[in-house]
Amino acid sequence: MKIQTTALPGLVIIEPAVFGDDRGFLMESYSRDRYAEAGLPREFVQDNVSLSAKGILRGLHLQHPNDQGKLCFVLEGEVFDVAVDVRVGSPTFGRWEGMILSSQNKRQLYIPPGFAHGFCVLSDRALFSYKCTDFYAARSELGVAWDDPDIGIEWPLQSPRLSAKDQKNQRLRDISPNRLPRYA
Repeated sequence: MKIQTTALPGLVIIEPAVFGDDRGFLMESYSRDRYAEAGLPREFVQDNVSLSAKGILRGLHLQHPNDQGKLCFVLEGEVFDVAVDVRVGSPTFGRWEGMILSSQNKRQLYIPPGFAHGFCVLSDRALFSYKCTDFYAARSELGVAWDDPDIGIEWPLQSPRLSAKDQKNQRLRDISPNRLPRYA
């Protein structure tokens, strides 16, 4: 397993060891002790899987309180995955990182609590999986506009398909700082 840090502290790219031959491959998608040795959380409490068609954009989502860290990876297809630091007081507040996650590259992205997360589907469809460090809590949900010009995410899609809920997400500057996580 290879860990690559990013410009946003706590946000890391994981490249699991993959063992393959003409029959296919085997990889550990998660091992508590091995991931903990690499500095990732020891406990995830919920696993989620979503299936989306090409052109779908989900996000940008977060929870506060009940902040969630997420270990994201793609089981089938390809997505452009994005994390935005929304922790009030963070030196990287409002900055983003994005990367391709796919069933081909088998990369994983760990997004720490206090970050908004979203992805858009680049392949015909994508089966996206993520482990969470806290349970889903509807009352804690927040959404940031995918096209917030202050953040300036360079999405590889011009006119993505959004849910009705995501169409109502606000710009980061319009969300009360009291509703956002704090940088520690």
